[in-house]
Amino acid sequence: MAQSQGWLRRYFKAFCKGFFVAVPVAVTFLDRVACVARVEGASMQPSLNPGGCQSSDVVLLNHWKVRNFEVQRGDIVSLVTIGHKNRLVKVPRGHMWVEGDHHGHSFDSNSFGPVSLGLLHAHATHILWPPERWRRLESVLPPERFPIHSNDE
Repeated sequence: MAQSQGWLRRYFKAFCKGFFVAVPVAVTFLDRVACVARVEGASMQPSLNPGGCQSSDVVLLNHWKVRNFEVQRGDIVSLVTIGHKNRLVKVPRGHMWVEGDHHGHSFDSNSFGPVSLGLLHAHATHILWPPERWRRLESVLPPERFPIHSNDE
């Protein structure tokens, strides 16, 4: 009986040590390096969720890449949600304009205006699920979308 209690106590101590090391490391990794997110809705069709309601893509979100604002036109990004409404807006320095692929079904800069770079959360780099769609996400610009340049620039 005493031997079984000693084994149980050692096991519990080893578990606690591992737990109190692994949890902070995992939380830091998920917060600062990368995490996985499920894409819901039609806002990013056809790039993500092309089957509509039948499927939800799961993507890898790279936090590390956005720490230095290494994003370009056509990248798929995740944002901290905000609210604002404008039609024609000059995007100020330190801000960006974001749009979903499925125009009219996206809650994007057309609804809330320019986004501060500080609200940039992550850059989607890969589709992880479903397995038949497993691939790297490339930056693609629709040919009909282009920036409006003014004479001020």
